[in-house]
Amino acid sequence: MKTKVMAHQNETGKVWFITGASRGFGRIWTEAALKRGDKVAATARKLSSLADLKEQYGENVLTLALDVTKPDQVKTAVEQAYHHFGKLNIVMNNAGYSLVGTIEEASVEDVRALYETNVFGAVAVIQAVLPILRKQGYGHILGTSSTLGHVALPVIGYYCSSKWAFEAIFESLAAEIKQFGIKVTIVEPGAYATEFGSPESLWFAAGMDVYADFKLQFVEGLKTSKRGDPNATPEALFKIVDAENPPLRFFLGNQNLPAVRKTYADRLAIWESWEAVSSAAQGESK
Repeated sequence: MKTKVMAHQNETGKVWFITGASRGFGRIWTEAALKRGDKVAATARKLSSLADLKEQYGENVLTLALDVTKPDQVKTAVEQAYHHFGKLNIVMNNAGYSLVGTIEEASVEDVRALYETNVFGAVAVIQAVLPILRKQGYGHILGTSSTLGHVALPVIGYYCSSKWAFEAIFESLAAEIKQFGIKVTIVEPGAYATEFGSPESLWFAAGMDVYADFKLQFVEGLKTSKRGDPNATPEALFKIVDAENPPLRFFLGNQNLPAVRKTYADRLAIWESWEAVSSAAQGESK
């Protein structure tokens, strides 16, 4: 059985299931997978946004309308993809958007809607594909997170929090499903020149005058940040999905590791400076 599983994992012509395939990384990775000869079940809220893929790649692509906030629709789409292609090798949770607004400004409804897509949408996909992947005895679940899954910024704090939750869910998932021969990787891009940041990928909370200047400075700072070329990313992604032992976490880009090193160094320094107080709070051993 083990030999059979490895043969499935390393065969050419993998089948992908990708959410958020209409723009940004989702679109780029969908087309790159198709160009290398893989098959893709490409999903997006609007089926019309995927029409050209069908025209260009024919039977190698299955386009499906999918709103990841609707679990029944997710289950149906996953089953359609599996029955159409006969297997699923790679499941890419890529759908998501950003909520722009300070912690005080954003409404509970705004935050709930963000989590419905960024967190619960990914959970719905995971829960829909696991019975299939367990039955196969192989598969690779990936999720598009961010450097902001480790480093929080102001003004987009709720978006950052959705990625922190996303990271925790995928880390737990990896430990739980390793026994079934299923792999998990969290892809963590830095800043890239994708459509992320377009009106379709952002939701703006109602603003408060008291934060106007602060937010303006923050946005101006983002405009000057260096952004990578998203078209340079597919080869790195292919190395991950083709690896016998892919990493649980993978930084996409060269800005991520320095930022995270500094963040964790600062955290460790604070924890260590308060270590005596922390240890005293343990009390006597019983």
